[in-house]
Amino acid sequence: MSEIIEVTDLSAKELFIYSGTSEVQLMRYNEPEPGIFIAESPKVIRRALDAGYEPISLLSERKYITGQAADIIERCGDIPVYTADSDVLTSIAGFRLTQGVLCAMKRQTAANFVQICTHATHIAVLEDIMNQTNVGAIFRSAAALGFDAVLLTSGCSDPLYRRSVRVSMGTVFQIPWAYLEKTSSDDYVNMLRELGFSTAAMALTDDSVGIDNPKLNNEKKLAVILGTEGEGLKQSTVSACDYTVKIPMSHGVDSLNVAAASAVAFWQLGKH
Repeated sequence: MSEIIEVTDLSAKELFIYSGTSEVQLMRYNEPEPGIFIAESPKVIRRALDAGYEPISLLSERKYITGQAADIIERCGDIPVYTADSDVLTSIAGFRLTQGVLCAMKRQTAANFVQICTHATHIAVLEDIMNQTNVGAIFRSAAALGFDAVLLTSGCSDPLYRRSVRVSMGTVFQIPWAYLEKTSSDDYVNMLRELGFSTAAMALTDDSVGIDNPKLNNEKKLAVILGTEGEGLKQSTVSACDYTVKIPMSHGVDSLNVAAASAVAFWQLGKH
């Protein structure tokens, strides 16, 4: 049975992980063991619990304890549940909670990208994408549109940062993901090729093929590689890939936001 604790001291050390700890500090919280992260909203927290993530504590607006968070509290066992009115929680979290509940959870041991690729046929690869909103949105599209996994280079923002988790609607807990080894872009492309994947760089070049090119859909194992906003993919990545792929544009628009482009690419190139 969870202990319901009324919040009276906003500076209490038990609340520091919600109020005064950066994302990097949370990630390194238990070094050398995996750190922690914050899941926000009942739906996201439920998906994390379904995926086997272990809760540490909950911070809930009072009305949610017997409302939308009641089943979550029951599932979480005897962890502490801190509660207060909405304005107090806003002071703690630094922003108004749109759905009234935060949950601190333990990270799991990092997955191995080779093991993930062994069981996948369609994967997304994110190269140096730092925008947390874009990372979360790409995960949501990958999960919804038939991709098996997401791989990230070391220059990417962590998928378990709070904004990415929230934007993904918890799909970061539903689709396997892993970081690639810290190698050059042509090295990781070659590693994917050794694992049986054809590689498609989403980029605009003179020799780009249209996203509806039938050769792409005939590939049994395909890795779709997406680059950061502005600079896009590294030239070495583009050169190393089997295909360079573009989405046809109208009205003089040269490209889409990477999250929007990922949704188009996953729909066209996914398993449907």
